[in-house]
Amino acid sequence: MSISAAQVKELRDLTGAGMMDCKAALNETNGNLEEAVDWLRKKGISKADKKAGRTAAEGLIGVDNGVREAAVVEVNSETDFVARNAAFQEIVANVAKVALAYGTTETVAAAKYPGSDKSVTDTIKDAVGTIGENMGFRRSAKLTVPHGAVATYVHNAVADGLGKLGVLVAIETTGNEHAANAFGRQVAMHVAATNPMALTAEQIDPAAVEREKAIFSDQARQSGKPEAIIEKMVEGRLRKFYEEVVLLKQAFVLNPDITVEQALKDAEKEIGAPAKITAYLRFALGEGIEKEETDFAAEVAAAVKK
Repeated sequence: MSISAAQVKELRDLTGAGMMDCKAALNETNGNLEEAVDWLRKKGISKADKKAGRTAAEGLIGVDNGVREAAVVEVNSETDFVARNAAFQEIVANVAKVALAYGTTETVAAAKYPGSDKSVTDTIKDAVGTIGENMGFRRSAKLTVPHGAVATYVHNAVADGLGKLGVLVAIETTGNEHAANAFGRQVAMHVAATNPMALTAEQIDPAAVEREKAIFSDQARQSGKPEAIIEKMVEGRLRKFYEEVVLLKQAFVLNPDITVEQALKDAEKEIGAPAKITAYLRFALGEGIEKEETDFAAEVAAAVKK
């Protein structure tokens, strides 16, 4: 049967699939729109399965927040080009909204995608067929405070709440929430820049501390000094280690003459009450993902031969 341009356009508007795919779907289903949608969906899932083995280490970090809560998510794609795609950005923003309600990665993955009966995982899988490359929801997390604010910062933002690095900082206080949020945002920018290992010294993995002490001890012994002196040298170097990796002990990026801890004390004047940084989260795009090394020239040559 003859398929009209209007039918192709209607199917394309419904599914977001390419014109030739829509025409093929309508031809295969004798012009039945609902069957054509299913045909494309099956084809999209097939495409997704083929692409699933490819490394998705690009994408976007998404952030969404209320006054006393905020969530951060990572949704990956294969290329930075797709990360600039408006449809992909909409997906990440919506996943961040779901994360604000549900928090944990497993719960968010299984939750319904906004405006749909499908889960977040299934929605992203369906989108692989229309956007055209492997994508995946990798992780999410959420911070809340009973009083105060959870501030956010997105670095290298491509749109509101979307970028390559996202930070949340929880400030607990009974004082002014807006002032707490403003200071929290400054701390979030600091965290983005310095990537601290922990909020406090007590939160650092003891194994990491012991490893540093062993290194410092070996270095100090090379000086040939007595053990009592070596012990003090190790203590001094350990203090320096904490100043470099513990958030509250670090020199504040916006004023390196004081620590983050002192900056918090100073901010209490504006906040109007005692304040405490209770937690922070820092999501950097693709961290921990082993990216494939590709020979671009070889890829082009292989494509020409096909």
